[in-house]
Amino acid sequence: MPHVPVLLQEVIQMAAPRPGERVLDCTFGGGGHTAGILRQTNCYVLGIDRDPDANARAEIIKEQFKSRFDFEHMKFSEIGRLVEKHDKFDVVLFDLGLSSFQLDDADRGFSFMHCAKLDMRMSMEGESAYDIVNGISRKELSTVIDYFGDDPKASRIARAIDEARVKKPIETTWELADIVRSVYKLPPGQRKNSRTDAATKTFQAIRNLVNCELLELNRALENVVHIINNNARIITITFQGLEGRIIKCWAKSMKVCITPINKTVIRPSRQEIATNPRARSAILRGFVYTDDARVRSVGEGIQRSE
Repeated sequence: MPHVPVLLQEVIQMAAPRPGERVLDCTFGGGGHTAGILRQTNCYVLGIDRDPDANARAEIIKEQFKSRFDFEHMKFSEIGRLVEKHDKFDVVLFDLGLSSFQLDDADRGFSFMHCAKLDMRMSMEGESAYDIVNGISRKELSTVIDYFGDDPKASRIARAIDEARVKKPIETTWELADIVRSVYKLPPGQRKNSRTDAATKTFQAIRNLVNCELLELNRALENVVHIINNNARIITITFQGLEGRIIKCWAKSMKVCITPINKTVIRPSRQEIATNPRARSAILRGFVYTDDARVRSVGEGIQRSE
């Protein structure tokens, strides 16, 4: 399916980019949010992405918007070094979902919708899902599926994977998906009567481990305050409970200088979900950063009193 940016109008409204402001899109992906923001007002956007395939899509945006857009191939955990050659930003966006380009490319091995070799590497470097599924212990597999996937049958899934790989390596997305479905007593290639396939949580868990996604997010949030201006807006779109908890813990730890924009989370409308089912689990949060000496002194006083 074509790439459709999630919650685009809500993101633009929350970010409220003004002419001349600088926006950092930390998860460029297909460039949907970047293009929408650039069309909204005469601002500048820097897009970054760890996926080398994003370079070609960035060239299309660059051709259209010229000097108002640049792209860098990097992990968003590395945003702290942007201050070495860039001015600070007024808006920072984290869309933590996979792009449709990644999901729909069978060769990337992210999705069980295609039969492909297990891969799931966003940067196309390092250990792949194949290495993880066939290499780590049964106990480690159970822990990964339980923690990153929150699957109640994690131990049984790990046992089923372990028993299967003793006979032969698990090589494809379909092989892995069918092993997980067997734990849920589903025939190969079939789904239960639900919007979510039984294999979804296991795939999510393994992808998280392959790409160190939660560690990346934590490091990015630690660095973001060093690259933003006063009154900058920080926008996050999460798709997993663990990501949401990290965002909430970060916001709580930064409450002296971070103020929520929306009191309750924003979810896609029924109409958006109908046209883009992949948006159904998206949750939008926004924050305003206040870099004020008086606020900092209050925060320092609180720390000293503790």
